[in-house]
Amino acid sequence: MKYRELGNSGLQVSAIGLGCMGMSHGYGPASDRKEMISLIRQAYEQGVTLFDTAEIYGTVDNPHDNEELVGEALAPIRDKVVIATKFGIYLSEQGKQYQSSRPEQIRKSIEGSLMRLRTDRIDLYYQHRVDTEVPIEEVAGTIGELIQEGKILHWGLSEAGIQTIRRAHLVQPLTAVQSEYSMFWRNPETDLLPVLEELGIGLVPFSPLGKGFLTGAINENTKFGQGDFRTIVPRFTPENIAANLQLVDFIKEVAVSKGITPAQLALSWLKEQKPWIVSIPGSRSLKHLTENIAAADVEYTQEEMEHINDGLSRIILSGERYPAELQSRVGR
Repeated sequence: MKYRELGNSGLQVSAIGLGCMGMSHGYGPASDRKEMISLIRQAYEQGVTLFDTAEIYGTVDNPHDNEELVGEALAPIRDKVVIATKFGIYLSEQGKQYQSSRPEQIRKSIEGSLMRLRTDRIDLYYQHRVDTEVPIEEVAGTIGELIQEGKILHWGLSEAGIQTIRRAHLVQPLTAVQSEYSMFWRNPETDLLPVLEELGIGLVPFSPLGKGFLTGAINENTKFGQGDFRTIVPRFTPENIAANLQLVDFIKEVAVSKGITPAQLALSWLKEQKPWIVSIPGSRSLKHLTENIAAADVEYTQEEMEHINDGLSRIILSGERYPAELQSRVGR
């Protein structure tokens, strides 16, 4: 495994991390707990040091299941890994999500996360979504206090707008920003990447495999199960899947010529965009985990990258990446 620094922060992590959300949340029923604990530990054995979770990732019965899972899995190797979690989205008694980044709520959240993750500090603490009711300067100030107290080592924002990133960074320097970014969603290249490069902030792309689409395992006949987030995503209607399979066909063609899998092509292409990008693909199987990790060692010539980028630029994709309600929460 190769390692990278997130921006200019000094925080060194594996070139590819592990997104743990899908083990408990978003893609149907939670996976077997013992199997996921074993998988997380095997990721570490294969060189992964960045593990991503969030306070809101859980089940109806246990809204915080994912943090508890990650905490149990990493407890024996706590000082050898980087744990990233998030605050700011919560579940009401009626089962509805709501946002709050008020100082008292952040302090309540950090204490809960520390307990569930079995640790005395969070290595990387993200605001999960920007709360328009609380000025980002106030949020950054609270985070600064928690850093002074030693409860947080680094902080970041997720799906935040450019101006919010700038304002937050002025108060308390950001280590990383999370955003969806992949061959399936390249919008961050226009505005986000230049600003992060200017400010010396790392990028941690989630859904680097396009929620599974870029692996080639999904087609217009794919049926997503109950509780699978993709059932409400416009890009995953049968019509849009069929229209977007041209992207998968191109990826498969290039992957075959390179002697790698489509997933490895998608992950290694992303890694090559900037030296401060660290993606966090999720996995619930050892086979896919090992496949994803191997992408960290794939390299390209300039000609190969030009060929891939030229091919991608000719493909027009169909469907939005979020339904309207969730789209309203991003880029603020």
